[in-house]
Amino acid sequence: MNFDLNTIPTTFDLLHIILTLVCLVLLVTLFTRRPSVVEKIVEKPVEKIIEKPVEKIIEVEKVVEVEKVVEKVVESKLATTSTDAALQLLALFQKEARLIDFLNEDIAAYSDEEVGAATRVIHAGGQKVLKDYVTLTPVRNEEEETRIAVEAGFNPQQIRLTGNVTGSAPYQGTLVHKGWLATSIELPKIAKDYDVSVIAPAEVEL
Repeated sequence: MNFDLNTIPTTFDLLHIILTLVCLVLLVTLFTRRPSVVEKIVEKPVEKIIEKPVEKIIEVEKVVEVEKVVEKVVESKLATTSTDAALQLLALFQKEARLIDFLNEDIAAYSDEEVGAATRVIHAGGQKVLKDYVTLTPVRNEEEETRIAVEAGFNPQQIRLTGNVTGSAPYQGTLVHKGWLATSIELPKIAKDYDVSVIAPAEVEL
């Protein structure tokens, strides 16, 4: 292809100058804005899409693990809870003091003297059971009806506050009851096939 050099303008008029400036502005704008476009499209969405969901997934996994541990602890406590000792102790009170018979009896028709006579038998038999199988000690050693101090950090299972309870410990009050604490219990060994739910057998006289 042949070019005619005579067709190329030898002078620049105002229109050519304006066109040249517009082209330069467009080129400068294109090259200066391109890096910012890359940052917006590539870097910022990566932070939002990858990092935050991963943290939420980890938190959910931790919550699930804690719930599983709590369930196992509850199941183990329920599995190890036994009523055998309680039933055995109740059977001993029935055997020695006829306690269940007395509690199930309607005593409204009996006089105070008759109830008092029956109570002596129950008292003697119940006292024997406690002495033979349970070791008890008072929670507080002070004399009842005396003023005592209840220091801060006391065990609410061992000391029950009654009356007008306001403020915080230490408290000053009257000892109404010493309380009881079981330090040991030694019950007879249960036979392998013994049914502890039978508190007292039915008696048949022949």
